[in-house]
Amino acid sequence: MDTSIIINGFPLLIKGAAVTLLITIVSLILGTVLGYFLCLMRMSYNKFLSSISFIYIWIFRGIPLLILLFLFYYAAPFDIKFSAIQAALIALTLNVAAYKAEYIRSGMLAVKKGQIEAAEAIGLTPFQVMVRIRIPQVIRIIIPPYISNATSFLKQTAQVSVITVPDLMMNAKNLYASTYSPVETLGFAAVLYLFMTSLLMLLQAWSEKKLNIAQNNR
Repeated sequence: MDTSIIINGFPLLIKGAAVTLLITIVSLILGTVLGYFLCLMRMSYNKFLSSISFIYIWIFRGIPLLILLFLFYYAAPFDIKFSAIQAALIALTLNVAAYKAEYIRSGMLAVKKGQIEAAEAIGLTPFQVMVRIRIPQVIRIIIPPYISNATSFLKQTAQVSVITVPDLMMNAKNLYASTYSPVETLGFAAVLYLFMTSLLMLLQAWSEKKLNIAQNNR
């Protein structure tokens, strides 16, 4: 192993890792917000809204992320031209929102109807029921699987390198192309991915422990 390649390429790989983290975090935040509204639409008694949400989730869970990336970067509608990062963020957000909507919906459905009925009986408005009853319980229910999914999602962001986003994977491939040393370039990139996903795994383990403590204290 040529350690000089790792040392010289370290700044480039770290910069790529920062881009990977950035697009992951931004996409997760935007996707979660969009997923929340999709969940509300899916659970709505309005069949039109429910149908739109169902179709959205069906489409974006069924289309591979790689195809979405190509569509938004090379074939955006109305002759719109997105930069590589813009196309990546749009595709990732739309993709992750479909999954987060289902996670949130499963959490919503897990809240017992008796609690909702009791809250309504004492005069709480639908908004108050959502804020005081549903959301706190939904967060507790979905946090562990949410973080687990985020770990998988972080690895999937490596696909954005195909549309020239300068993420960790793209920079590792460029470094490999100039050195022809796969262990020192792609291998070290794998270590960085492992480090980032390990942090999320630790966060998941910590959250599960805290949630168990909260449940045991009830």
